[in-house]
Amino acid sequence: MSVKESEKPNTQDQDPERDLNQEEQETEDELRKEMERVRKDEKSVRHYQNFLIRLVVLLLVLWVLFFKVIGLSHVPNGDMYPRLDAGDFLLFYRLDRDVRSQDVVLLEKVTPDSNGKKELYCGRVVAVAGDTVDISDSERLIVNGNQVIESNIFYNTPRYEGFTEYPLTLGPGQCFVLVDRREGGSDSRYYGPVEKDEIVGTVISFIRRTNM
Repeated sequence: MSVKESEKPNTQDQDPERDLNQEEQETEDELRKEMERVRKDEKSVRHYQNFLIRLVVLLLVLWVLFFKVIGLSHVPNGDMYPRLDAGDFLLFYRLDRDVRSQDVVLLEKVTPDSNGKKELYCGRVVAVAGDTVDISDSERLIVNGNQVIESNIFYNTPRYEGFTEYPLTLGPGQCFVLVDRREGGSDSRYYGPVEKDEIVGTVISFIRRTNM
C-alpha cells in the first residue's frame, strides 16, 4: 500500500529563524565593508590634505627664502675679473646691509650716464662710514691716511678726473666700493659713495658660468 502524498517529508521547508540570521549576517557584512571603504576614503583624503598643506608650506618657505632673505643674480660685467666674470651666477644675502670692508656687494646706482635709471653693479667694499678715502698720485688706495695693501688686486687704482673728489670722508650709511679690475672699471670713483639703501645684498657664493 503506497504512502499518501501528504505524509511524505517536505524537504523544501526551511527554518525561518535561520534565514533571518543569515540575512542579518549579510547585512552586517555589507555594513562592515561599507565602513571600511569609508575609512579608506577618509584616509586618502587626509593624506591628500596633508600633502597639499606640506606643499603650500614648502612653497611659502621657498618664497620667503629666495625673495626676502636670499637672492640670485648674475655678474653684470667683467669688472670683478678674475674673481668673478660676466655672467657668473651670484647668491646674495638681502637682509644685512651693514657692510664691512672687503665685502663683495650687489648694488643699484644711478650713474652720470644712466639717464636717471638705476643700473646693477658688483664691487668690493674698501671703506665704510666715517672713513676717509684718497687715491695717491702713484695710483694707490689710501684709507684714513694709510695705504691699503691689497694682495689680491693686480691693477693700479687711478683716479677718474671730473667725478669723485678726494679726499672723501664717508657719511653715515655710506660705503666706498671699488672693482677688482681697477683700470677702467665702474665703481665709486665714477658714481660716488654708495648709500645703504642702494645695496641689494652681500654676495655669499657664486657659480662659475661655463661656455657650453
